[in-house]
Amino acid sequence: MPIEKYFRHYPEHLKQQIQDLIASGNLRSYLLNKYPHPHEINSDKLLYKYANELKDKYMRNVPQLSKVIYEKQKDLVNDALGTHTYISRNHGGKLKKKHEMRISRTLKDAPREMLEMLVVHELAHFKEKDHNKAFYKLCEYMQPNYHQVEFDLRLYLVLLDQGMTLYSRD
Repeated sequence: MPIEKYFRHYPEHLKQQIQDLIASGNLRSYLLNKYPHPHEINSDKLLYKYANELKDKYMRNVPQLSKVIYEKQKDLVNDALGTHTYISRNHGGKLKKKHEMRISRTLKDAPREMLEMLVVHELAHFKEKDHNKAFYKLCEYMQPNYHQVEFDLRLYLVLLDQGMTLYSRD
């Protein structure tokens, strides 16, 4: 199974470990062991509330999000899992600002930590537009294990590409 799509810039020895994990058939059990339960944020309304709660906890001086929704991944820019957009409009002599966040439906059945990682990532774009050192420092402030969860999210996407799901539907 090609993993280059998700691990292009990772060292070869790490890619080999990932390939071995996949070949052994233990990828799903590895992820289930770390993330035994999916999140329960299954509607746009709950996602909106969750994202604004995280924003209020870590970024109080940033305006409220106007819209937070789950969206089909193909509708997102460059197959990203999430996008943050900022729109300013002059309306009747007043400047109206809107912040919107779109999260891939792929994460509707993901572990809570992975959803949190993506929301944190998009929130960090409020202050830092580029993926630079300050951006990742802010992500780590909001989610201390940010980098590990991002890595595990990549593994989760490999699992989905194999046609598997992490959690069985009872």
